[in-house]
Amino acid sequence: MQRLAEHAVTVCEAHAAAAPRERLCIATHEVRPVGELMRFVVGPDGSVVPDLKHRLPGRGVWITARRHLVEEAVRKRAFGRGLKADAKTPADLPEALDRLLEQSALDALSMAHKAGQVVLGFAKVEAAVATMAVAALVRARDAGAEGGRKLAAALRRRTDRVAEAKIVEAFTSAQLDLALGRLNVVHAALLAGRTSETFLVRWRILESFRADDPGDRGLASRQLNDNVPEPGS
Repeated sequence: MQRLAEHAVTVCEAHAAAAPRERLCIATHEVRPVGELMRFVVGPDGSVVPDLKHRLPGRGVWITARRHLVEEAVRKRAFGRGLKADAKTPADLPEALDRLLEQSALDALSMAHKAGQVVLGFAKVEAAVATMAVAALVRARDAGAEGGRKLAAALRRRTDRVAEAKIVEAFTSAQLDLALGRLNVVHAALLAGRTSETFLVRWRILESFRADDPGDRGLASRQLNDNVPEPGS
């Protein structure tokens, strides 16, 4: 899957067209806005690769940005028919996509930490929730629930717009350790700011990809079309 990683791009830069465009999803056979879809092309080695930035040359096919639909397309060999080529579709394409989206979000979290927009440790997070503009609470998904409930309740008690902050539970403590350069990370607060928004866009795309409800049409469109620039760009 090395070729896959080389040709995939960071998802939060996902293309937002000046005018609405639509394409046919090869899994559902429905026409949808490109903001709800992922594009795939044939790479140099003849394998199907994602074109998440919608810029790679050659004929492309489009699939609604849901993991179960990518799995279905792999199972039904829809890529080769849509691309009209003897394209090799890696059996682990859905898993590889999931890893790419997950790593993209973790990379953005690391950038937010380097920019000083991440608070770590339960006591410091609790203080940040009470006094600062918190964009999200990040909680290790393999952690105990009690501390998370306490912080979430404190966040809900805020009377300003910070109470609309998200609660992110997509990553394990080990993944948070690596992203944030600390040991035993369980709770973190993401402060409002540009790099935090970049992380939240990538996290929403990951959550959308993993969503099970094929009828939730609006979610992917809202998330994939959030055009948040890269830090430093």
